[in-house]
Amino acid sequence: MIELARIEMHVAHSCNLACESCSHFSNQGHKGLTGLEEAERWMAGWAPRIALNEFSLMGGEPAIHPNFPRFLPLVRRHWPDARIRLVSNGFLLARHPDLPRIMAELGNVRLYISIHHDSPAYTERLRPTMEMLDEWRARYDIWIDTYASAKKWTRRYRGEGSTMRPYTDGLPDQSWAKCPARFCMQLFEGALWKCPPLAYLRMQHEKYRLDEIWAPYLAYEALQPDCSDAELRAFLARKAEKVCGMCPAEPERFDLPMPIHSERRREAH
Repeated sequence: MIELARIEMHVAHSCNLACESCSHFSNQGHKGLTGLEEAERWMAGWAPRIALNEFSLMGGEPAIHPNFPRFLPLVRRHWPDARIRLVSNGFLLARHPDLPRIMAELGNVRLYISIHHDSPAYTERLRPTMEMLDEWRARYDIWIDTYASAKKWTRRYRGEGSTMRPYTDGLPDQSWAKCPARFCMQLFEGALWKCPPLAYLRMQHEKYRLDEIWAPYLAYEALQPDCSDAELRAFLARKAEKVCGMCPAEPERFDLPMPIHSERRREAH
């Protein structure tokens, strides 16, 4: 068994928010859900080979998936000792009233609410969710926390849709060293991917037919579960690669626009 700190997996590719320059491309209008049987196959390919500290269920927004809570026991079956990490923006969690019970029954599950804007309007829209989560904590004694992801937000690419462009700094070592996703390995289509942008770039290309400038990054090959132990160890040990050059060498901060669709439309008018 080879030890690994964390693997992340999309439960849903779509999102109810539209955060500019999302590294998972969840602001780009993608659809699609990961099926439970599909996820079972993906996990089964790696569970006998990897001793995992944490498995993260996310998206997109995972609560969009009607069977979101059923992914938790699936992870636990394959990695009994791993912490299960749930990442959600919170707005749709009320759709899953059985989630806190399942979290409590399984144990070692943490729910993180990612805060994507610091405006009073956003805080007010989230208030009913936060009140519900306080009730969940009190009733089920489960671990729930928030983190202000918007405060650390940096631009991952320029433009969007078919006009999206990679960075051309040409300093992949520096890009990797300053990348906020450098330890966010993805389990997608049964394979392991170095990071979210590489995992979901082909999905972006299929929808928008990206420019040829993306060709070197679209050619990236993920690690398949039938790889050798030597290939697996080399993959996990690999740090900066040429493909890291698609992201900026210097983090570019910007004022994240309101990601709630209705609020953005109101601001536009």
